[in-house]
Amino acid sequence: MLNSLAPRADFPLLAANPALHYLDSAATSQKPAAVLNAIRDFYETANANPHRGAYALSAKATDLYHDARSTIARFVGAADSDCVLFTRGTTEAMNLIASSWGHANVRAGDEIVVTALEHHANFVPWQQLALATGATLRIVELTAQQTIDLDMLRDVVNTRTKLVAITHVSNAVGAITPLAEVVHLIRARSAAVIVVDGAQAVPHLPVNFDALDIDFYAFSGHKLLGPMGIGCLVGRRAILENMPPYQFGGDMIEWVRDFDCTWNVLPHKFEAGTPNAADAIGLAAAVRYLEGLGMANVRAHEVALLEQAESKVRALPGVTVYGPPPSQRSGVLSFSLTDVHPHDLATILDQHGVCIRAGHHCAQPLMRRLGVSATARASFYVYSDGSDVDALVGALTAAQQIFAAVD
Repeated sequence: MLNSLAPRADFPLLAANPALHYLDSAATSQKPAAVLNAIRDFYETANANPHRGAYALSAKATDLYHDARSTIARFVGAADSDCVLFTRGTTEAMNLIASSWGHANVRAGDEIVVTALEHHANFVPWQQLALATGATLRIVELTAQQTIDLDMLRDVVNTRTKLVAITHVSNAVGAITPLAEVVHLIRARSAAVIVVDGAQAVPHLPVNFDALDIDFYAFSGHKLLGPMGIGCLVGRRAILENMPPYQFGGDMIEWVRDFDCTWNVLPHKFEAGTPNAADAIGLAAAVRYLEGLGMANVRAHEVALLEQAESKVRALPGVTVYGPPPSQRSGVLSFSLTDVHPHDLATILDQHGVCIRAGHHCAQPLMRRLGVSATARASFYVYSDGSDVDALVGALTAAQQIFAAVD
């Protein structure tokens, strides 16, 4: 049986519930004690407003907040840590780009390219930007394995393309985008700004923003062992400096005169209001935990679990598995069971202590192309092991028996 990469004992919720098989990490990950302790320690020993106070406690909070940004920047390969902006997560990051850069730069006659694989957070902001500006939205279709059709992408991107928004890893089927190939293809045909949704990539793959030759990269902390309500947008300095502010107030302001303002330098220009310092520090603790495991080991562990799980699930009658082979996916197993709605399936699995996600996964354009309203999704992470796979298969077998008896 495959062991977990990270000890279950490191995760208080899992340690307190030994019969629980948590297979919904693509929605949100469990949190190790190191993260919970870092947040608690901040509030108990350094709770003051960063940047605001001319006293030692505020200086300590400022240093911890600054160090958290530097730690996270190193983890995602961004040498210029001031270009790592704290947001509430990937969704806010995409809306920041659309509201700030998008409305300042996109005009009627321009084209915006998205793919049918995207999460709503990397689809709807661009759809709405196109509607608001009169730009044309172009949607790149998928292959039979639910990967991005690179031939169509090559045909769609042209000199009118202003922005290309693309996922690094699909949340719904786990497909990994070959970013180097995609970026080269886009750069050869267009001067478009390239926006990448990395919410499902940063927790699972080594990421190096500076080496990717992209313009924006967004991710959420809660999917990589960190707290909810914190995430990052990484951007090119030249673009960020030319963008208007997204929100107003607090430390993003340099000077306020009666009838105009000037803005603070990066990253403060895009971080209005009191910063979420405790969760930034918690996210940095999550990053250090993952660095201790090694991202290459994280990837290898998930592939091994996914291969085992897919082999056993495919052996069950009436199962359809979506997405490319495990070697081209993150730790996501998205599937359907003949004549069983995913919501019903998830309810039965829950009775066996198995937690999976059922629904459209905020990817309704993709679901329409699959010809289904929803799928069941099991997702694995560093604390998953072979017992989780066995519990999933056993619960699926029990569900089939229940529905066979009903029929």
